[in-house]
Amino acid sequence: MKRISRPTRRHFLQSGVAALGFPAIVPSSVFGQNAPSNRITMGIVGWGMMGPGNARNFLGQPDCQIVAACDVDKRNLNAAVNTINESYKNTDCKAYADYRELMARKDIDTVMLALPDNWHALTAIEAAKNGKDIYGEKPLARTIAEQQAIVSAVQRFGRIFQTGSQQRSDNRFRIAAEIVANGLIGKLKEVHVGLPSGHNDFAKTGDKTAVTPPPAELDYDMWIGPAKMQDYIEARVHKNWRWDYNIGAGQLIDWIGHHCDIAHWGMGADQTGPIEVTPIEAQFPPADAVWNTATKYRSECKYADGTVMTIAGGSPDIKMGTKWIGADGWVWVDRGGFDASRDDIRKAVKRRVKDKDGKETIVDGFEAPKLGDDVIKTRLYETPGHHRNFLDSVKSRKPTVCPAETGHRSAVPGHLSLIALQLNRPIKWDPEKEQILNDPEATAKLGREYRGPWKLEA
Repeated sequence: MKRISRPTRRHFLQSGVAALGFPAIVPSSVFGQNAPSNRITMGIVGWGMMGPGNARNFLGQPDCQIVAACDVDKRNLNAAVNTINESYKNTDCKAYADYRELMARKDIDTVMLALPDNWHALTAIEAAKNGKDIYGEKPLARTIAEQQAIVSAVQRFGRIFQTGSQQRSDNRFRIAAEIVANGLIGKLKEVHVGLPSGHNDFAKTGDKTAVTPPPAELDYDMWIGPAKMQDYIEARVHKNWRWDYNIGAGQLIDWIGHHCDIAHWGMGADQTGPIEVTPIEAQFPPADAVWNTATKYRSECKYADGTVMTIAGGSPDIKMGTKWIGADGWVWVDRGGFDASRDDIRKAVKRRVKDKDGKETIVDGFEAPKLGDDVIKTRLYETPGHHRNFLDSVKSRKPTVCPAETGHRSAVPGHLSLIALQLNRPIKWDPEKEQILNDPEATAKLGREYRGPWKLEA
């Protein structure tokens, strides 16, 4: 595999500015107090699970204007256009069925991509080639080879990229990672990455597992895209594509870009990865099942410094979230809380609040003043919000909190774990060359064969 170099700040500034497009001028009244020259135009591609939420976040930013939407399902596309137009009180948002037509527009500066995993690479690369900055959902892509291609394209065309691993913009996770990065729990020994298990019927399809013709509103051939063509079954399409290995990769890959991303942040491993991945256990449904992704999984990833990361879904001893274990204690963080083995750390990020009756409660204090500089000497990247950080980076040409390179490295342990679990044997990984060592069968799983006429090109 081709080694991906990390771009310098100078590279981002020079190549990014040179590749900027020239958006059309519109009345300043459309953008409130922001002059047209200061606004960022955006096209959105995908209106399924994450698309609407991301769009609402960008609709709430006064210097961002969504001018176009794309989806291969007319029902989703109509919902997207109506939502955007209702927000702006106009009818200016243009609808597209083909993402390439949207991205060819010179007056669009940025795109938000929220599609099934099989489409991450092709849409991101097309956006980069067309000079668009990109907000793309996690995982960065369906395979390591696709992720490498995205990073290569983003670097070559000098684009700003924000991976939708939004926990990096949450104070709870940043402070937890800062505690670890500053050595407050001593030399790191273990890391636990707890992820969900099983399957969820996100689309509420019930038992709609029969083979049927696709609905007239859905361009099913385009929806399948570069993946292998298969019969239309409603239960494995919208939102539930995650449970089909042809399109997604189950809870392991769907969530690895969250808690492993935070684990790497605290470990200082954003530019590296494990050197060996060992499968521990996994439960796979039959390969021909409608939902065939692993319902339970566990692997161990060994890093060059001796740290061992356990990635698990469905293991009672691995709690959901990220837990770092060091020589002098541990820290755990999740969307629902924070905990630590040391009282001084725990108390430092807790605060007392009183209700109307004067009763005191101890709550997380992540919005309270930071831990002092005498304790946290190295601060991690702090943002005003994940979507806001993306727009600020588009303007400054400085990297986002979770650029493509980081999103790639955060997902690699998950991809390697899946390969090891599928083959039921350990694999060795060179994080510098980004290659699996001495295992042709495992190496072949770093990518997927594309269905014509689609091709993966960086």
